[in-house]
Amino acid sequence: MIEYIRKYEFGEPYETGAVIEETVKTEGIPEGFRYDEEAGTFFYDLHEKDMIFGLGETVRGINKRGWIYVSNNSDDPAHDENKTSLYASQNFMIVDDGERCFGLFVDNPGTVTFDIGYSTPGVMSIHPEYNDTSFYLVDGQTPLEIVGRFRRLIGASYIPPKWAFGYGQSRWGYKTADDIREVARRYKELDIPIDMIYMDIDYMQDFKDFTVNPERFPDFEDFVKEMREEGIHLVPIIDAGVKIEDGYDVYEEGKANGYFCKKENGEDLVAAVWPGKVHFPDFLNDDARRWFGKKYKVLTDAGIEGFWNDMNEPAIFYTEDHLKEVFEQVRDFEKKELDIWGFFDFKDVVGSIANNPEDYRRFYHDFNGRKVRHDRVHNLYGFYMTRSASESFEKIAPGKEILMFSRASYTGMHRYGGVWTGDNTSRWSHLLMNIQMMPALGMNGFLFSGADIGGFGGNTTEDLMMRWIEFGIFTPLFRNHSALGTRDQELYRFDKTEDFRNLIKLRYALIPYIYSEFIKAVETYDMYMKPLWFEYRNDDRCREVEDQLLVGDSIMIAPVYEQNKTGRYVYLPEKMKLVRFRSCEDCDTEILDKGDHYVSAALNEVLVFIRPGKELSLDVNGGERRDGSFVHTNDSGTAITVI
Repeated sequence: MIEYIRKYEFGEPYETGAVIEETVKTEGIPEGFRYDEEAGTFFYDLHEKDMIFGLGETVRGINKRGWIYVSNNSDDPAHDENKTSLYASQNFMIVDDGERCFGLFVDNPGTVTFDIGYSTPGVMSIHPEYNDTSFYLVDGQTPLEIVGRFRRLIGASYIPPKWAFGYGQSRWGYKTADDIREVARRYKELDIPIDMIYMDIDYMQDFKDFTVNPERFPDFEDFVKEMREEGIHLVPIIDAGVKIEDGYDVYEEGKANGYFCKKENGEDLVAAVWPGKVHFPDFLNDDARRWFGKKYKVLTDAGIEGFWNDMNEPAIFYTEDHLKEVFEQVRDFEKKELDIWGFFDFKDVVGSIANNPEDYRRFYHDFNGRKVRHDRVHNLYGFYMTRSASESFEKIAPGKEILMFSRASYTGMHRYGGVWTGDNTSRWSHLLMNIQMMPALGMNGFLFSGADIGGFGGNTTEDLMMRWIEFGIFTPLFRNHSALGTRDQELYRFDKTEDFRNLIKLRYALIPYIYSEFIKAVETYDMYMKPLWFEYRNDDRCREVEDQLLVGDSIMIAPVYEQNKTGRYVYLPEKMKLVRFRSCEDCDTEILDKGDHYVSAALNEVLVFIRPGKELSLDVNGGERRDGSFVHTNDSGTAITVI
């Protein structure tokens, strides 16, 4: 590893936990870069053909050239193309012009701005707000070689239990055990397979972590057992903020032991999220992290085998300190007549309440014995919350595999859990964004990942849900999730339930292939989903294909992601076999030559292209791979070989 990776240090870098392999420090400035010490900015002159891949969970396309990306984990559900920050910070990229390429990892847990030819088209600049940075250059002949070396540097990816590759249904708004029973019953009646039902914040008592509302969910342990007998795993949410309430054991213990984040004067920060006023556990403190992780035991003891960590950027509705400042400023506006400028100023003041940048400078961590202001290590918070849980499971649930994924993340968290891409919206553009995010997440080690199928916010449509399912059946995390106040989007709510049933059963039939390719990607430090360019390096057309992906070793997919389309154009870099699936037992095939093709795809059809000499394994019973081939059985029981 050492001969392929060079490490440069600037300032006093934090041991973030992203990197697990030792590397030798190289003196000077990274090769090919200029460094403006006064500005604290690195510059790199881009070649005409340079493409930039990576940066994990970000907006826009697979090639990141031409925009600004800011690593600053942000609670912002409006994922439009103008946004520069989302919920995650994964600071690894590859610069590739087709002849030479290199990888770059900027290990800095504070705000880092990547201006990739936006301000000056031919120049990439990298500006850490505080330049306490470990800067890694990764050599390699190809992007896949570079990805493999980087992934070894940061460690093997998390592997969830196999049942987590099934279908999951979620909604903010399942308020009672009977609501969840109804979901399970409706899916069972329609014979639509389902493995998980997710429990959002309504299962808690007053939104307090590690509590269950006894009126809405009486006899919770029995209810968990009941659902397991129905084949359903319940997966509850855990939020970052701990409600300030006398008598609440998590609050009382955290307060007594000094486990909460503190302001500069030593007082515990008072912020607010779902429960109202909260303290934030100091997950960067070893003792606090171990303490919080043990709290999951109240749920694992009840039979829970999966969790999703949320609101862990951390999201802040307000802090007590800033809310007072806002009230004072609002009172000043009462004395004024608001013209257009005054009105804009008023909106800015009121709008500054939530997730205010200054609030992230109000509190501190005890991080490896250093008192560190939060904004300097902000992007580690979600990572270390998930680490807190993951490290505890071996002790509180020995011998069990636990599903764990998170909203906020930083490189390194991939060893402890997966991610979903946050509060997206029911938009066709967000389906395309999901497609284009997946390779970059995998480059950073986040193999168990996916988006909220159908969109979390807004009102989905039947055709959008259908097309999103058709892509989502290939993503490792496969969850339909929606927000309170939006259209109900459980699959039984729509007219085309037979088509949805066929698609979900196709997912289960594909699990032998998906799981085996996922495990292979983990064990060989490869990518589960790849851009075509990463494999077809001699075909310049593949440089610009951003809506087709290679999935595992055998197949390419070309999802339909536009409204009212009955097909799409597809570019094939070599001769492939097209399998047009309507279900795992209803498909047709044809051989297509290298080149451009218009391929029809009815609303209920999935386009899968099988590469020459490759096989795809499928089992209509959702069982294990039988003989390495992709077979299914018709009504008479005769095996039909697809490949």
